[in-house]
Amino acid sequence: MATKIIYFTVNGRPEQAEFPVDCPAQDVKDLFRSAAEAGPHDILKLYNPKGNIINISPSLEPNSPNSCYKLEVVASDCNSELLGAELAGALGFDLSSMEKRLQGLEKKILIEAGDTPAVVYEMKKQVDSFREKLESVEHLSWLGLFKDLSEATHKPSPFYHKRTLRKTREECEHVREKFLEMSSLEVSEEVRQYLKTPTFDNWQWEDAEIMVLLQVMYTDLDFIATFNIESDVLQRFLFEVYRRYNNIPFHNFKHCFCVTQMMYGLIWLTDLRSKMDSTDLLIVLTSAVCHDLDHTGYNNAYQINARTELALRYNDISPLENHHCAVAFEILEKTESNIFRNLSMDQYKRIREGIIKCILATDMTRHNEILTKFKSILPTFDFANKDHKDVLMMIMIKVSDISNEARPMEVAEPWLDCLLQEFYNQSDVEKLEGLPVTPFMDRDKVTKPSSQTGFIRFVLLPLFIELANLFPCLEQHIIDPVRKALDYYTEMEKALEREKQRPQSENGSKSKETARDAGFDALKPEVQ
Repeated sequence: MATKIIYFTVNGRPEQAEFPVDCPAQDVKDLFRSAAEAGPHDILKLYNPKGNIINISPSLEPNSPNSCYKLEVVASDCNSELLGAELAGALGFDLSSMEKRLQGLEKKILIEAGDTPAVVYEMKKQVDSFREKLESVEHLSWLGLFKDLSEATHKPSPFYHKRTLRKTREECEHVREKFLEMSSLEVSEEVRQYLKTPTFDNWQWEDAEIMVLLQVMYTDLDFIATFNIESDVLQRFLFEVYRRYNNIPFHNFKHCFCVTQMMYGLIWLTDLRSKMDSTDLLIVLTSAVCHDLDHTGYNNAYQINARTELALRYNDISPLENHHCAVAFEILEKTESNIFRNLSMDQYKRIREGIIKCILATDMTRHNEILTKFKSILPTFDFANKDHKDVLMMIMIKVSDISNEARPMEVAEPWLDCLLQEFYNQSDVEKLEGLPVTPFMDRDKVTKPSSQTGFIRFVLLPLFIELANLFPCLEQHIIDPVRKALDYYTEMEKALEREKQRPQSENGSKSKETARDAGFDALKPEVQ
């Protein structure tokens, strides 16, 4: 049986892991957890030689002792009892001897035995049975009939045939249990500092881990102490937020985290804590957390044209953003998840007003209105002026909401792929239902690079530049990366055009998709 050997270090100590190429993912994770002597709920991350987090899975690329990965416990329970080497030493065991015996046993089971215990087969049968139940509604997903506000969780996602649109009770409980197990972990200082930067990579963090990081943000900005937020209430709030984001490719819980993390980073990069009070900072961070709650993957234009329940309820005025606000305050109306429950009535009214203003500002139809107002006050901007601060807070959530291109390309580009999935699905449904087709979502007219070049040039850069006029320190953090992204997609677009202009091959012309892929492949080596 073919095996992989992975070389890595733990606390400077060289280690190696050997496992079959078809080893179950959980077994690989357990192997690394054992090597790090980590507790069952500690958070582990593996870094490649460039310092990027990579996924601990059977698909890990084999390496050599000269290109070791680095394994770190980035969040651990500081109050836990002795583990691993410490415990063995305390009890007088020869740990190295025990490790050799353990490795020998693992090798026998994984490589030589080859037999899977009967209980594992039984579990697989149960999983397959559950999967079949979910897939029994797969044939409905292409119709796009998902525009009502029903709370039913059995409705399939139009994007993931094996998942429901809204999270199931089982799905939520599994994540909630993991989060509660991790919630008391002490996150490392290195990760806490990384969390303050626009280069943070969301893709290597699971949902329960993301909730731990959101908890860190509320803690490190001193919101817990300042606003007397109980830890169990904050945890319940974060879980309810997670529960109310849907299983869709882009406007999901990870997007919520990315927007919040960018807002958090901006607060630290601009030293906003010295310029605005804690209440304003609580407003912008909580607005970011809640800004796309219960998004179903169809924009306001679709809601209005299809006359959905949302459009009827909000009279065609920012139906999505109004709904996101309403869901946020549904969560906050429940005592067990109301992080503002210990505030005075005046404080609550101010926070509610601020969150509503911020979330409604994310409606892109108001983009020019808000940006024009911000530009007009910039020459005389005054942090003591409430109207000025209100506009700045709207600008900051707008920047955070569309900030993916300010991130490293390996983080940003997968987000564009997710966004295009939602765009293409909406245009398909619009055609199916005889509705006006949103031009920038039409898969027959829009390519990956063309979707970005105009957006970056005419929307992103003008917005980011104005914020940097107030905070010049942001130039290197968000404007330089966006300019590089514009160059990247401009070159990609040119490569695609060159591919289209090539003469037909002897085997016939290539498909549009093939040309697009070839254009990307031709471009990436020279740009990245």
